[in-house]
Amino acid sequence: MFESLSDRLQGVLSKLKGRGRLSEADVDAAMREVRLALLEADVNFKVVKEFVANVRARAVGADVMKSLTPGQMVVKIVLEELTSLMGGNEARLVLTSRIPNVIMLVGLQGSGKTTAAAKLASHLRKQGKHPMLVACDVYRPAAIDQLEALGRELDVPVFRGESSDPVAIAQAAVKDAVARMRDVVIVDTAGRLHIDPEMMAEASAIKRAIRPDQIIMVVDAMTGQDAVTAALAFAQRVEFDGVIVSKLDGDARGGAALSVKAVTGKPIMFASVGEKLDALEVFYPERMAKRILGMGDVVSLIEKAQENMDTELSEDAETRLREGRFTLDDFLGQLRQLKKMGSVSDLLAMLPGAGRLPKDAKIDESALARTEAIIQSMTVAERAKPSIISGSRRERIAAGAGVTVFDVNQMLKQFAEAQKMVKQLQKMQGGGKGKGKRRGGFNMPGMGRPF
Repeated sequence: MFESLSDRLQGVLSKLKGRGRLSEADVDAAMREVRLALLEADVNFKVVKEFVANVRARAVGADVMKSLTPGQMVVKIVLEELTSLMGGNEARLVLTSRIPNVIMLVGLQGSGKTTAAAKLASHLRKQGKHPMLVACDVYRPAAIDQLEALGRELDVPVFRGESSDPVAIAQAAVKDAVARMRDVVIVDTAGRLHIDPEMMAEASAIKRAIRPDQIIMVVDAMTGQDAVTAALAFAQRVEFDGVIVSKLDGDARGGAALSVKAVTGKPIMFASVGEKLDALEVFYPERMAKRILGMGDVVSLIEKAQENMDTELSEDAETRLREGRFTLDDFLGQLRQLKKMGSVSDLLAMLPGAGRLPKDAKIDESALARTEAIIQSMTVAERAKPSIISGSRRERIAAGAGVTVFDVNQMLKQFAEAQKMVKQLQKMQGGGKGKGKRRGGFNMPGMGRPF
């Protein structure tokens, strides 16, 4: 996401950071490039004009010009203004004490509204809620079938009702949720290919009938300023509370995400960043601004690790590491926990300076799967004591994993390096005796280069 914009902005700002002094002419030249970068990213023209004016006004101030590192000060200003542009602070989904809470999703057809409803249900379930999905798109039977399929995948009930009236279905769903003891109802309403009076009237009628606690609009990042235009029309006629930006992972420009708050006044609550049903992230403006500027997003990376890591397994692995014990089963366990966190490319993107990696640098996402297959093709004895793996055993393991003997050799070489690291760690900490236990994860050794 934001790849094109991120590359352009980082290029402009890196030129400024390398200078000992800045003149107004330097700032003006940089602002022209920033303006072009934002316009090419499909950011609203008025938003670009105001953003550039704000940055320039602050960048040519006396405090910046007299600073020992004026370039870094300008980067700080751009970060703050970019964060402000996207809303400043995160906009939280507000759930009341009402049972059930009702969340109504609106948006144009094709915006990803039905999938967003399921992703939101998955997100709320992680928070201990018991959601129910409601299919109110009676004009598109495929939408109802799709929601039911997603509900089965999540093990979340879906209410479709027997009526052809969306208002009646929504009202019946709220009553059914009480009977089923579901504390959150997510209503997936019908969309159209474009804004029309019928869609607005129907959305307003559902809103009056069920009095939702939150109305969230789903906008498709891939449609750029068309998404912002649609959001503005809904804000004026239905009055929603926040936005879910869908398909953000597929948009290298990101103009919709940068424009929607400034144009509509409505904050982005969530961003859909993948096809899986757990690929819905709370939208943090400052963290997103840092990603765009190549500063990484370490906080989100830590949260993702905490969410996906098995605490008991991690603590057991840490104990074994401190005692200098590290087998291929331990290696496999760490590998599987890493896979839960998502693709290696996505994780690297959250690290500071990731944007400076060569553009032709390729991340071999299949390396993790190959490593797992190789270890699973070994016997219990081989995993416990890799030194017994002879040439003939390597051929058998390679055949079982569907890889080459060279791949097996490379994996075993990396594992041997990992074992050396573990022994060094154990020596440095005196075998773990008499030392305070330090909490933290263990970096997967050997992942720096694919084999």
